Amino acid sequence: MAPQTKTSSRPRRAAAGDDAVHDVLVVGAGPAGSACAYWLADAGWDVVVVEKKQFPREKTCGDGLTPRSVRQLTDMGLAGALAGAHRYRGLRSCAYGMTMELAWPLHPSFPNVGYVITRHDLDQMVAERAAKAGAQLLQGTEAAEPLLAQAPAPGRNGPERLPDCMGALVVDRATKTTRHIRAKYVVVADGANSRFGRALGAERDRDHPLGMALRGYFRSPRHDDEFIESHLDIRDAEGTVVPGYGWIFPLGDGRVNVGVGLLSTDGRHKGVNTTTLMHAFLDWAPKSWGLSPAGALAPPTGGKLPMGLSVAPRVGATTLAIGDAAGAINPFNGEGIAYGYETGRLAAACLGRALSGEGTAALDDYERQLQDAFGLYYQVARDFVRMISHPKVMEVCVRTGMHSEGIMGVLLKIMGNLLRPDEQGVAEVAYKALAAAARTVPGW
Repeated sequence: MAPQTKTSSRPRRAAAGDDAVHDVLVVGAGPAGSACAYWLADAGWDVVVVEKKQFPREKTCGDGLTPRSVRQLTDMGLAGALAGAHRYRGLRSCAYGMTMELAWPLHPSFPNVGYVITRHDLDQMVAERAAKAGAQLLQGTEAAEPLLAQAPAPGRNGPERLPDCMGALVVDRATKTTRHIRAKYVVVADGANSRFGRALGAERDRDHPLGMALRGYFRSPRHDDEFIESHLDIRDAEGTVVPGYGWIFPLGDGRVNVGVGLLSTDGRHKGVNTTTLMHAFLDWAPKSWGLSPAGALAPPTGGKLPMGLSVAPRVGATTLAIGDAAGAINPFNGEGIAYGYETGRLAAACLGRALSGEGTAALDDYERQLQDAFGLYYQVARDFVRMISHPKVMEVCVRTGMHSEGIMGVLLKIMGNLLRPDEQGVAEVAYKALAAAARTVPGW
């Protein structure tokens, strides 16, 4: 995913005011929006980013950066800024009384290292990097509604494309004043519960997996552990293993990020309460972490995670959706940060081409590139999530994997999307092997 060629020594910027027309308006300054703004501004385009919150701000997340995220941050010139974050070697998987430590694999395109850094710090760092590159960052400014060239033409299940959007009516949250920000192109990057995207007619496909997560910060004597830890056998109030996992991610500063994630595809686990799961996980976690409600540093927070490119449409003649607003979270592991950075970078490259004269065709190419990069991988992931939504199948899959370091090593590569080019077929092979094992369960 190569960066765009820089077109000028310093970014162009339209004059202020309702009559100004910028090159691109980015709605949201999270991972996707800030990455998109950085690559556009670095290429010399006039970019305005509106973010309804003021940095720094809290964000519900596991705070773990995989090698894919580290690669994108390094490409944006932020490797040095990660020096103060907690560095970790890989993943410790725990299930059914077994533990396995797996280092990140060697890969020609990605480092074999990860970091844990709070979104409180990370998102401000990347947004400021975009601003330093020349993007105009407007904090405390909410995109209240899109400015449409015309009403969207509905398809059978909503609009077939995002409507032509010429900007947004924005509200300064401090002064309550409103104004128009106009742009040739608009990027929807306001997160998993994208209000701006919904206003344009985007919807989540309810047949795709949906994640639900809850996380909190706790004091822990193992705050500087060299592995992040994942527990694959979390249980509901009745003691039944549910599809999902509990995590403990050390921050290196006296704290650990502790959370539970639940995967749901068909409403089967709709009634499971993540707060109850969290309490059970705190009791279940290894005592050496020293976790207890008394060690909580703040009340836990949670949210829903649209996965597997589940939100559509993502493309219009003047509009692109990226990151969580496009449902780009990885169903295998719930990772969204890397895919925010990557889809933001893809979108920036396509927008640069559009602004250089290719127009709508360049934006249409964004969807093709998304499918080339993630389509088959996410299809396998969606099928895998549906499979493990059956408790007995989940147990067979986990037990099968935990008895083989070779299988778990391959699964780490698959779930982290870190297969080498010569291993791309392994995802389907591993999935089929686990599916075959699962079919030994009566009734599957």
